[in-house]
Amino acid sequence: MTIPSSDSTEVSGKRLAALMLGAAGVVYGDIGTSPLYAIQSVFGEHGINATPDNVLGALSLVFWALIIVVSLKYILFVMRADNKGEGGIMSLMALAQRGVKGSPRMRMMLLTLGLFGAALFYGDGVITPAISVLSAVEGVEVAAPHLAEFVVPITVAIILVLFAAQKHGTARLGAFFGPIMVVWFVVIGLLGAASIVQHPQVLFALSPHYAVLFFIHNHTDAFLALGAVVLVLTGAEALYADMGHFGKKPIRRAWSILVLPALLMNYFGQGALLIRDPSTATNPFYLMVPAILLYPMIVLATVATVIASQAVISGAYSMTSEAMLLGYSPRMQVQHTSSEHRGQIYLPWINTMLMIMVLIAVLGFRTDSALAAAYGIAVTGTMACTTVLLLVVARKLWHWPLLILAPLGAGLLIIDLAFFSANLIKVEYGGWFPLLLGLLVFVVMSTWRRGRELVLREMKQGGLSLETFIASIANHPPLRVPGTAIFLTANQDSVPHALLHNLKHNKVLHERNVLLTVETLDTPTADAGERVELTALGREFYRLVMRFGFSEEPDVPRALQQCQKLGLPFDMMDTTFFLSRENIVASERAGMALWRDKLFAFLSRNAMPATAFFRIPGNRLVELGTQVEI
Repeated sequence: MTIPSSDSTEVSGKRLAALMLGAAGVVYGDIGTSPLYAIQSVFGEHGINATPDNVLGALSLVFWALIIVVSLKYILFVMRADNKGEGGIMSLMALAQRGVKGSPRMRMMLLTLGLFGAALFYGDGVITPAISVLSAVEGVEVAAPHLAEFVVPITVAIILVLFAAQKHGTARLGAFFGPIMVVWFVVIGLLGAASIVQHPQVLFALSPHYAVLFFIHNHTDAFLALGAVVLVLTGAEALYADMGHFGKKPIRRAWSILVLPALLMNYFGQGALLIRDPSTATNPFYLMVPAILLYPMIVLATVATVIASQAVISGAYSMTSEAMLLGYSPRMQVQHTSSEHRGQIYLPWINTMLMIMVLIAVLGFRTDSALAAAYGIAVTGTMACTTVLLLVVARKLWHWPLLILAPLGAGLLIIDLAFFSANLIKVEYGGWFPLLLGLLVFVVMSTWRRGRELVLREMKQGGLSLETFIASIANHPPLRVPGTAIFLTANQDSVPHALLHNLKHNKVLHERNVLLTVETLDTPTADAGERVELTALGREFYRLVMRFGFSEEPDVPRALQQCQKLGLPFDMMDTTFFLSRENIVASERAGMALWRDKLFAFLSRNAMPATAFFRIPGNRLVELGTQVEI
């Protein structure tokens, strides 16, 4: 059995401390603010009775959920599945598919699973800002009940500011948020410790037998309580999704040194309070705070929940960027916000759509307790998909023996599916919201992928053989004009439509003609040796393949500079790019349903042009239209 090294690059000293601080601010904001609503959801208005035995049982579930799911599954195992430093379910799906290259059916199953998990992660990205900020602002109701009507307007204003700040990038946000989150974790840890001192017997919940007794005594109610207990795990997926932003070592160190101890002390402190006074179940987090510190705590909690939203927002940016380059999403503008860390990006369109959906969630549900019912499905669904993909990677790429993998996988899946099924019961109470969001995202991603396949199929069927064309050029040479023409094409074996149109209408052929294909690898970056592949076809025709990783920025002009070493230098002032711009027409042909054809045509029209995406200068570009029926 082989296990990949835990860190591809070592960081230490001041750099490690800075990255740990940034990780505390960006990565752990989500899971770090779960104490605001998790225990309240277990024992609140629609929760289980806050008897001493129930409190100890629920706390035992919370403790072992954090240890098994976060510390063991994500920190120890999932984060080892790094794809050249990148994480997230799209990256994990690429790794898993690499392990089953010889099985098209298995690759399709893993593709579907990965896309579904990714789609649910977007649902998480919508609900996290809504429930986090709402839960913090609702502290106003504890301090001043007459101000309850201002909770939703204040929440909306905070969310607008949060999304407006995204363009400044996670590096700056992390540097600003990190110290605040360190203060947050220290404060909630101290509050919990002070409460534990008043009732230290709550520490008995560290024993797993209290979790077993919880199920024995409560039966169905205990199972339903799992749907609330899982809220302590919200944000666990962000640890993996944001791995490319900060690296594994800082994220792991921040968890073990700061985040986990603070969370455990606060959860157990809330449990100690509930044992002393079960009536505090209405809001155990704020009722544990001394009255003199209540207003400062509301302010700190509000700032912390704004930061909590950053983890899933950053993860959504990373996932969308990977999906674009892997061919599962239409192209859109990507802005790199850090000159030091390539993983830190900002996507304006995704930012706008997330903001709109978050505002809809806040205005539609209006309370954190209503949103809690919707929250768990998105979290647990993505976690279950991650587990299955991880097991495939462990078996096919790491070559773990079944003797170890089978019990480990069964244990993780039982936990994930138990949490997921407990939340499925909440579908009619709000669980439909993330499922609907996930379904919409899944339809868009799968439609784009299938639509591109159909377009390529149609273009290949109607294409002229490149070998035949070059032979005919030798027999009937057209007028050749000075310069180099680069034709972007996805099919290297046929003549690009743009070349045929240029020859047909302008009656000329350039001195040098290069057929360029841009490929995206299933790794984050392309190695130097595989970046450019050049093949001479004769008669001054060349086949050029450029390869980029799914986390890279495809810069064609810069990559062309490498061709000089291969004997084909390019003078950009003497080079013209030709591109066939497809006009997609939906038809009744077999392939996709007509409504999906129309959806793909709409997405294609509104996607960022390939030339802009590949950084091709507009003053060196000629676009020729071609109509494609699918």
